[in-house]
Amino acid sequence: MAEKTLSTPPATPEETTVGSYRELMKKVERTVERIQQTDDLVSTIHCLIEAVIAEFRDELGIYGGRLYRREGKYYVLQKTFADARPLEPGLKVPATYAPLEQCILRGTVYVDADDPILDTELEEKLGVHEFACVEVGDEEFILAFNVAPGIHREDILFSLGILRHSINDKLRRERIQEVFKEARRIQASMLPRRVPTYGPFDLAGRTKPMETVGGDFYDYIPITDKILGLAIADVTGHGLPAALQTRDVYMGLRMGLSRDLKIVRTVERLNRIIHRSTLTSRFVSMFYGELELNGTFIFVNAGHPPPLHLRSDGQIRQLTAGGPVLGPLSNATYERGVVFIRPGDCLVLFTDGIVETRGKDPGSQRLEEFGVERLLEIARRGKGRTAQEIVGSIFQEVKDFSGDRPVVDDRTVVVVTYPES
Repeated sequence: MAEKTLSTPPATPEETTVGSYRELMKKVERTVERIQQTDDLVSTIHCLIEAVIAEFRDELGIYGGRLYRREGKYYVLQKTFADARPLEPGLKVPATYAPLEQCILRGTVYVDADDPILDTELEEKLGVHEFACVEVGDEEFILAFNVAPGIHREDILFSLGILRHSINDKLRRERIQEVFKEARRIQASMLPRRVPTYGPFDLAGRTKPMETVGGDFYDYIPITDKILGLAIADVTGHGLPAALQTRDVYMGLRMGLSRDLKIVRTVERLNRIIHRSTLTSRFVSMFYGELELNGTFIFVNAGHPPPLHLRSDGQIRQLTAGGPVLGPLSNATYERGVVFIRPGDCLVLFTDGIVETRGKDPGSQRLEEFGVERLLEIARRGKGRTAQEIVGSIFQEVKDFSGDRPVVDDRTVVVVTYPES
C-alpha cells in the first residue's frame, strides 16, 4: 500500500472535535446493537451492512458495499449492497491482494483511487474508485464500502474502527450464545425425558442450573426389568465447563453399566475416565445406586452429600458408604452399601446447592445455610404425598429461604417413595 494512504494513523479525538467523534461512536454502536440475531452469521452481517450504509450514506459518503468470506486462499464475494455495482456472488480475490492484506493486518484500511497497489482491472470490474474495508469475525469476513470522493478519511477510519469492534463484539456474543444453545440441547438430552414406572415405587427429580447450563445431573437407568439405576452427580464449578464434564460422567456411567460391570467396578472405571479427562481439571461428586423390586438398594457414594433414607418408623440413615470424589486419584477404591426400602419409606438424593443455599430463618437476622435438618423436615412433612410434590416443596422452600439473594450453585433433587398400601 502506498505510503501516503497507510502510514498516517487515524486522527485521535484530540486532533478533531471530541464531541463529533463521541457522537459518531455512539451512532455506530447503536446501529450495530439494534440488529437482531438472524438464523445464520452471514445473514446477520448482511443486515449490519445494509444498516451501516443506510445510516452513514450522507455522514461518511458510504454509498455501497460488498461482503467477502474467506475460503482457503481467497476471499469470495457473497453479496453486493445498495449502489455498489451488482455482481454475481463467487468472484474470488486472493487473500494476498495488498489492500486485503493491509486490512487483515490493521483491521481497517482506506484506499485512494490513485493508490499504485490497486489492481485497476479488478477495481474496474468492481466499479470502485475509493473504498474502505474492515475485517470482522476473526478474518472470516471482509466488509468493503464504496466511499464518495471528498470525505474526510480520518472520520471514515475512526467510524469503521468502531464499527469493526462493535460487529466483532456482537458476533462473539452470538457465537457464545450458539455454543450455549448447543450445550443446553446436549444437557437436556442427558436428563430423563420421563419418570419410569417401576414396581411399587414413586419417583421424581428436578434440576435447576445456576447459569444457562450447569454441572448437576440426575438419571434413571434401567439395568434389567428388576433393577433400576439411580444416579445424581455434581461437577465442581458452573456453566459450560462443568456441563461438558457432566457429559463425560453421563456417558462413562452408562457405558460401564452397559458392559454388565458390577457397581463398584463401574464407579472405579468412571473415576479413571474423569482422572484422565483433558477437558477440565474439575472433580465430580456422584452417588449411584441400584434399586431392586424387592426394595433392596445397593449403592456407592463417591464423595457426594449423603442421601437421606427416612424410614416409616422415623429413623434416619445417611448413605455414606463409598469413597472419594471422582477424579483426583486414579487408583481410588470404593465400597458398596446396602439399605432396604420398605412401604412408607422415603429416599432423598440432593446436591449441595440445596443444603448450602444461604438465607435467613424467620425471626432471625443471622445469615445461615438451609441445611440438612430443614431438608429432613420437608421430607417428614411429605409423608403420604407423591414424590413429585415433595420435590416441588423442597425447591419452593429453598427459594423462599434464600429470598432475593442470587443463586450461587446448581440445585438438584431426586425423591423415591414407597407408598403404603
